[in-house]
Amino acid sequence: MHVVKVAVGPTRLYTGRLPMTSARISLSLVGVVGVFVAVLAAAALWLTISDPVSTANAVNAASQGDVSPLVKALAGALYDALQGIIKYL
Repeated sequence: MHVVKVAVGPTRLYTGRLPMTSARISLSLVGVVGVFVAVLAAAALWLTISDPVSTANAVNAASQGDVSPLVKALAGALYDALQGIIKYL
C-alpha cells in the first residue's frame, strides 16, 4: 500500500494509507479479465493453426447449438500448453 502525506494546516502533516478505491478495483478487475481473454484468444489461435480440421468441426457443431466440442478443444489446447510449460520447469 502507498503511504500518502496530506497537508492539514500550515505545519501539520497527516500520514495515512490510501483506501482501495473503486477505480483501483475496477482497473484490477479489467486487468485480470484482459489476461484471461488474451490467453483464451491465444489458445484459439494456436488450436486453429495446429489442428484446423478439429477446429472446423468444433465450430460447425457450435454453429448448430452444441458449444461443448469447441470448449473441449480449447480446454485441451490450454491443458497441453500448461503440460509443456510445466515439463520445462
